[in-house]
Amino acid sequence: MLTRLLRTYLRPFGRQIAVLVTLLVAQTVGNLYLPNLNADIINNGVIDGNLHYILHSGEVMLVLTMLVGICAVVAVYWASRVAMGAGANIREAVFTHVQAFSARDMNRFGTASLITRNTNDIQQIQLFLQMALTMMIIAPIMCIGGVIMALHEGAQLSTLLLVALPVMGVFIGTVMVRVIPQFRSMQGKIDRINEVLREQITGVRVIRAFVRNDSEFDRFAIANADLTGTALSVNRIFALALPVMMMILNLSSVAVIWFGGRLVSEGSMPIGNLTAFLTYILQILLSVMMAVMVAILLPRAAASAERVMQVLDTVPVLSEPANPITPSETKGRVQFENVSFEYPGSERPVLDNLSFTLEPGQTSAIIGGTGSGKTTLLNLIPRFFDATSGRVLVDGVDVRDRSQEALWGSIGLVPQAAYLFSGTVASNLRFGRSDASDEELWQALEIAQARDFVALMDGALEAPIDQGGTNVSGGQRQRLSIARALVKRPHVYLFDDCFSALDAATDARLRAALKEGTRDASVVIVAQRVSTIMHADRIIVLDDGRVQGIGTHEELLAGCAPYREIVGSQLGEGAST
Repeated sequence: MLTRLLRTYLRPFGRQIAVLVTLLVAQTVGNLYLPNLNADIINNGVIDGNLHYILHSGEVMLVLTMLVGICAVVAVYWASRVAMGAGANIREAVFTHVQAFSARDMNRFGTASLITRNTNDIQQIQLFLQMALTMMIIAPIMCIGGVIMALHEGAQLSTLLLVALPVMGVFIGTVMVRVIPQFRSMQGKIDRINEVLREQITGVRVIRAFVRNDSEFDRFAIANADLTGTALSVNRIFALALPVMMMILNLSSVAVIWFGGRLVSEGSMPIGNLTAFLTYILQILLSVMMAVMVAILLPRAAASAERVMQVLDTVPVLSEPANPITPSETKGRVQFENVSFEYPGSERPVLDNLSFTLEPGQTSAIIGGTGSGKTTLLNLIPRFFDATSGRVLVDGVDVRDRSQEALWGSIGLVPQAAYLFSGTVASNLRFGRSDASDEELWQALEIAQARDFVALMDGALEAPIDQGGTNVSGGQRQRLSIARALVKRPHVYLFDDCFSALDAATDARLRAALKEGTRDASVVIVAQRVSTIMHADRIIVLDDGRVQGIGTHEELLAGCAPYREIVGSQLGEGAST
């Protein structure tokens, strides 16, 4: 998974990677040549007392060291640019892909997990990539080059490598086998702790109201302890790994000095060659340690890449049509033709064989008991779900055959749970139409009965709105959401029980103004209160997912028993006769 992900998202950075490889090769070659140059200075300059040779060779070493340093700095810069750029592209790809998810796709992963995958998981991949782009290029060149140079400096001592390298390789392999499953587990536990935190922060008022602080603290403590335990287990393995690696490195150095010293004393090896050989042994083992540092990051990056690819490989349930159809005219006419819908795994349909038409210029209301399918019906129009059977048509075209953005562009939705975005009143109202003038915003606020309280806010249209609209009341959020839909000027308005937080007087004024402001559009109102919908042009009564009656308030009172029961329960028996 990691290889496939990197192959895809590193492709645009081919030129930068080529420059980076060139710099790293130059840096490594310079580092490999320096010990040899140092050996020549010792053998031909220091021992013979040739000051001119020492100064001349020292100048060459100084210049070479500076060039190596410059290559190292520039290489780190390019590696950072490539790693950050690839990470940004992966984040963008995940975000774009998730935007096409249906509610069913979102529920499959969960909000907390999707956030973790687009932040922490990609950060782990980014960190691994930045290390790998430098160390994994330097390490093999330095290791192979070091072996060649070590053989050149002292073939007799090179047999020590046959012991040190296999021991180090076996130890590294053992560590990797132990930590890879734990890294996979750790990412899942990060998901869990994010989920618990999200629930507790979002539902803090409910937690306090039900005095559940202690139990929620325990729930967080369990998730936290679980993640901490796994992290500690991984860190204990790596805490052991580093000292063992250093021990192998130091024992190798001791062996070189021990056996090399004997060769020098016997006259079989110049002391300069011994110094260079020791440096090359250290370079070889350090290159292996660099590879280990990348290998430490590899299991977590691989686990993270697997989770990211699960998102990117998911085919959204609701796909864009191959050849979108554009309606010949756009008026906002909505038709349901024998529409049924059921959720996966449900025992029976939520909606069963619905057929009716919502005409432009009319206000159609949908009413029914809890669980009768009102919101589900509304969600079929903008194609948040696809009908299990039958067709939903907008302007004569099946919503499954229309471009999703074109379909959404013709619909103004006010959801049941009003949601505002961080910004200002104006930025929220312009969410659906960015070129709306201030005059149009005030007009929409007037219709939504929100003009007065917005005018009193500090800054009026430029007054700040917190994320989710938490700095305004529930009724104000609903009215601002209604104004946002009005600013968009769609052909179909969908109001999903969005008048529930309004008092009766405000509700009445809003409905009166709304009728004038949405004169040419199809208006669909889902409501629980009879007073909200009794003056609609048509009322559709749902019960157990089926249409029990369609007509005006008076017609339904006369011929629809379920509607009479609803009216009687809310307005009294006298109103239902």
